Amino acid sequence: MTSIAEQRQIFKGADHAFLWKPKLRIPDIYESPANQRAFGKLLDTCDCCSEPQAVFSAIRTLDAHGIKGLGPAAANLLYFIHPTLVCPFNTAIVKGFNAVAGANVKLGRWDHYLAMHQGVLELNREYRSLLSNDLGALAGFLFDVGMARYPLPPLGGSAEPGEAWLKDLDAVREQSSALARQLEDIRQQDVTRTEVQGWLRDLGRALGYQVWIATNDRSRPYDGGKLADGCLVELPVSLCINGAETVPLIDVIWLNADQSVAAAFEVEHTTSIYSGIVRLLDLALGAATPAQRHLYLVAPDARESDVRSQLARPAFSRVTELDIQYLPYEELREHRSSVARFGSGMKPIDAIARTL
Repeated sequence: MTSIAEQRQIFKGADHAFLWKPKLRIPDIYESPANQRAFGKLLDTCDCCSEPQAVFSAIRTLDAHGIKGLGPAAANLLYFIHPTLVCPFNTAIVKGFNAVAGANVKLGRWDHYLAMHQGVLELNREYRSLLSNDLGALAGFLFDVGMARYPLPPLGGSAEPGEAWLKDLDAVREQSSALARQLEDIRQQDVTRTEVQGWLRDLGRALGYQVWIATNDRSRPYDGGKLADGCLVELPVSLCINGAETVPLIDVIWLNADQSVAAAFEVEHTTSIYSGIVRLLDLALGAATPAQRHLYLVAPDARESDVRSQLARPAFSRVTELDIQYLPYEELREHRSSVARFGSGMKPIDAIARTL
């Protein structure tokens, strides 16, 4: 119930329709077990049927009880059971429907809701190519109209208001498209970063090392499984450094058979290069291992200047002593297969990395 009621503002307050709270003091639902059972039967019927006739028959049966405080807002719950059959219902949606359809639907009445529902289905059929089988899409549109987020198209007269409305609509669509593109870019960037981690995982295992994947990346999907498949499930005790909680977050670590560090890689696709350097420094300065010199910042070729400018900061003056190297994506992409097949130890990795 809480999960449904928290589905953004469109369902804000929805729990009042189907949770009996003492503070509401509505006798028809708080003090009547018979009415509670009638509502329970509505939910049970709708949960166990798949035909629209059964859903609306159950609604009409509940309406016949005349239960105060249990009106069409309960349709929000039914929507989550049958999103292609039942339309959500609240004040803003009703206002939007009345404005679009020229109707006069009243809140709190199931008969008005059922009449509105017919109009909603007709609108959805007419504009299906712009909407969805899920009636939540149309409900969201009606909600926005009801909240006056953009004006309605003119019903007649001058074409000027209509053109202005279309411009507003185009602006809204462009904002939505821009957000969709941004989310897709982020998703693609994340996939690329995960892909590079996968290359390093497979290459490390091919060279005979044990591999550690960052704790926050272990469950990422990769190559039909998870990124951490076949890798260490626990970080060696020697790397659990006091005050260096960042070490388990290093993207990829290769370990020798004795669990000493062979190499550590920070993949900096779009994230702050600064944070990657800090993690490598925590590892190098916090654990006395013979492999501290094999530390790599792995980044796209276009970010080499960013890597070099960060390492030139006075705060990182000790980096030159630790010999952190830059490993470009393209070098790794081009040579990883041959390194995995013919390579041994860290020499082939150092051969394709660049000194900073």
